[in-house]
Amino acid sequence: MIQLPGLIDPHVHLREPGATHKEDFDSGTSAAMAGGVTIVLAMPNTKPPIFDADTLDLALNAAKQKARCDYGQYVGAGPDNSDWTSHKAESDRAAGLKMYLDSTFGELRLDDMTLWSPHFANWPKDLPIVAHSESRSMAAAILFAAIHDRPVHIAHISLKEEVLLIKAAKERGIKVTCEVCPHHLFLSKDDIPAISHGHPGRGEVRPRLATKEDVDALWKNMDVIDCFATDHAPHTISEKDSDNPPPGFPGLETFLPLILTAVQDGRLTMDDVIAKMHTNTKRIFNLPEQPETWVEVDENAQYEIKAAEQFTRCNWTPFEGWKVRGRVRKVVLRGKTAFEDGKILAELGYGKNIRFFN
Repeated sequence: MIQLPGLIDPHVHLREPGATHKEDFDSGTSAAMAGGVTIVLAMPNTKPPIFDADTLDLALNAAKQKARCDYGQYVGAGPDNSDWTSHKAESDRAAGLKMYLDSTFGELRLDDMTLWSPHFANWPKDLPIVAHSESRSMAAAILFAAIHDRPVHIAHISLKEEVLLIKAAKERGIKVTCEVCPHHLFLSKDDIPAISHGHPGRGEVRPRLATKEDVDALWKNMDVIDCFATDHAPHTISEKDSDNPPPGFPGLETFLPLILTAVQDGRLTMDDVIAKMHTNTKRIFNLPEQPETWVEVDENAQYEIKAAEQFTRCNWTPFEGWKVRGRVRKVVLRGKTAFEDGKILAELGYGKNIRFFN
């Protein structure tokens, strides 16, 4: 048995408000606990999206009632909400600012780069800006970080060209950090038929699964990657198998076993696990210490991943049937046993907003 600090997932979609048939703060934070994750940071592209005081209240009130682990809620950057100096009450309560620099819709749509600059200028420098930006838009986000002399965190990198550019930017002192998701480390586009079981929608994810060359480049440049994140994006199996399948994979409960299996295979070290799933994440996102919090893991337990045994509401996983090592046995959160031997023990609402710890 090994003991780890509480793990942090800085990139989850808990689907509340607006799509709680897929997930909500109850089921999503239960899944987090089962995966050894004690802090989740929830993305703002909900229905409605989280972009102002009223919508932030909507999400945080739901979390306060339902969350079983600790949490933060991002606000989204839009064309009309960049005056953050006048809206300190929202920024102070948020996990960070999420900027969708590729395609998105509605209140979070940023059609051109003139809309990016005031967000980079006005968002508090002690709070993170997280960019969904792929390939060339990622390069532009890094340029904006350099121009404004502020940090930017690049979400879910997946390509060789991305990791090599981030490496070059870091070497030149640009304040850029990045995350990678397990599905971009362990799957390539060649795996889509095996994931799909005759339903191609099950292989749909954004960023898309890349080539084996891209996957190899991520592993070869592991020292460039600051943290791991799931981009937990649950959709029901009927939605994934439909004629218009939404992109996204669930990931909270497969997060740690996939990474620990890579440790067993000699591809990662336990120091990597702690750095990329706790220490670096805590620093990048300016997160508080969770007192009396740890995770006990049977690192030798071997088993098959089965969606039927998971807490996530979506009831499927792209890693169905994978043989992994490392099972979470116990989670202690702020001095209380919150999960033990497959049972959620933390009550609804036990989780705290990470911006209100003190």
